[in-house]
Amino acid sequence: MDFIGKRKLWYAISLVILLAGLVSLIFQGLNLGIDFTGGTNLQLKFENKLDVAQVRSAFTEVGITSAQIQELDDGTYQVKIPYLENEKLIETTNSLKSKLGGLEVLSADSIGPTMGKEIFQKGLIALIVAIFLMVVYISVRFEWRFAFTGILALLHDIFATLGLFSIFQWEINSTFVAAVLTIFGYSINDTIVVFDRIRENIGQVKRENLSTVVNNSIKLSLTRSIYTSVSTLIFLISLLLFGGETTKMFVLAMTLGIAFGTYSSIFIASPIWYDISLKSKKKRF
Repeated sequence: MDFIGKRKLWYAISLVILLAGLVSLIFQGLNLGIDFTGGTNLQLKFENKLDVAQVRSAFTEVGITSAQIQELDDGTYQVKIPYLENEKLIETTNSLKSKLGGLEVLSADSIGPTMGKEIFQKGLIALIVAIFLMVVYISVRFEWRFAFTGILALLHDIFATLGLFSIFQWEINSTFVAAVLTIFGYSINDTIVVFDRIRENIGQVKRENLSTVVNNSIKLSLTRSIYTSVSTLIFLISLLLFGGETTKMFVLAMTLGIAFGTYSSIFIASPIWYDISLKSKKKRF
């Protein structure tokens, strides 16, 4: 495959994904969980068979009009409501029992608005620090063109993942930050392998056309990248299908991030480096 010759196709695919995500972020925003916004997250089990409309109506009657209700595969309901103090939460669940019959509170997690804001700020700081350290690491190990391209590929992976979470309104909680930080390390590892090949091949074959060198470098690392990513994705998809609800968003973010990371390391990072190198007045090959 001529990876460099078809680079405009790869750019177009990424551009469509990123633009769709950007539009969704502007008009829909992100579905932030209570970790960031503050609130109370309940998992309820009812004795009687109910639908979401009945549960929503009961919450409205007890004064909670903004409840986000989701029926889970096991027949229980996950409900996200504004933050309630413990006494108010007990009063609310008792009122629901009187309206809907017997219910069992399987779990109840509450985070105040102040704590949610603090978690959000710390998560943002962690991402900024990770980006800065990654820039320093790549800049020390490679020349500036490799460093710049590597960071662009990382941002591509993060924004593509973030865009899909916005489009489908999947909930973003504190584990999403952990997933993003993991994606940073995993994605840059694949990209660096390809960059190492390019650097080695340029030094060994100075007379070859640059596009040939880049294509050969990608081909030499292609099998390794695909095998590593597929073996990881098999494990993650298994967790996504059969794991618990508490880890689902973390695993989903990891799955998307690794898939995008593999794609960008092969089809985006090296072609961008190629374009930058052609336009640079200080090419070294």
